[in-house]
Amino acid sequence: MSQYDVLCIGNAIVDIIAQCDETFLTDNGIIKGAMNLIDTDRAELLYASMGPAIEASGGSAGNTAAGVASFGGRAAYFGKVAQDHLGEIYTHDIRAQGVSFDTRPLESQPPTARSMIFVTPDGERSMNTYLGACVELGPDDVEADKARGAKVTYFEGYLWDPPMAKEAIRMTAKIAHEAGREVSMTLSDSFCVDRYREEFLELMRSGTVDIVFANSHEIKSLYQTASFDEALSLVRKDCKIAAVTRSEKGSVIVRGDETVVIEATSIRELVDTTGAGDLYASGFLFGYTQGLDLKRCGDLGSLAAGLVIQQVGPRPRQNLRREAEQAGLI
Repeated sequence: MSQYDVLCIGNAIVDIIAQCDETFLTDNGIIKGAMNLIDTDRAELLYASMGPAIEASGGSAGNTAAGVASFGGRAAYFGKVAQDHLGEIYTHDIRAQGVSFDTRPLESQPPTARSMIFVTPDGERSMNTYLGACVELGPDDVEADKARGAKVTYFEGYLWDPPMAKEAIRMTAKIAHEAGREVSMTLSDSFCVDRYREEFLELMRSGTVDIVFANSHEIKSLYQTASFDEALSLVRKDCKIAAVTRSEKGSVIVRGDETVVIEATSIRELVDTTGAGDLYASGFLFGYTQGLDLKRCGDLGSLAAGLVIQQVGPRPRQNLRREAEQAGLI
């Protein structure tokens, strides 16, 4: 029997979210729509410049874990925080969401990671991330019982930046596969793909990763093509399942020769795209670990993403299980 549905591994980051105009991005040299890694000085400068903000536990895979738990799934999480105020906030918050989180906190410097997210009027988010303690996640933090006990292990591509995390992921994937489990990853963003294209392809082609999540920009970047259809035909051959999101066009899921097209959930107002891909993955993986078909998995992902983009912040305020039940999906 499995102990968990999904084990998520990611950068444990406190999100600090503020709205701004396009001029603010230009004046501060922020690349729109990307995740920019910053140092301590830059973090302090941007924090001093930003307007009123919402602080919430985030990090891509942490958001996915919270989403799985909101659907009623059993979720666990590996991620490193420091023994400081933000670390305490993060730990309390993710456990309060119903996620099992037992990674030992770092007792010394650097401090807990934080990401300053600037949301423009079009809902696009530009992230400026100080990684701090989360880069200290390593093989010693792998809990073998959770790796063996989760139906699917899911990790974020951002983890390929800190070197020790690569070892932790490879170790977890080995334990998971030896227990007959599956491993999944998200490509995270197109800049991340540019940095690690060959390594990501190797993870897929070697069978280290079974299920891949990406958006249309990331999948085209992975295969260095301007054609979405070409990228889709290539990814079919490289992994067991790929789920590719296309914003308002919905998503496409491929498995071998099978293609499933998912419509986007209709929304009243686009507020903030932060967490859209993370929540899509949570809905898909919840459905997948419950044995649902790919269409239903994609519809659950679309529902979760559609709800989270109508609010500020990456964690759904609604109970996703209740929303899915009302939509007739579970």
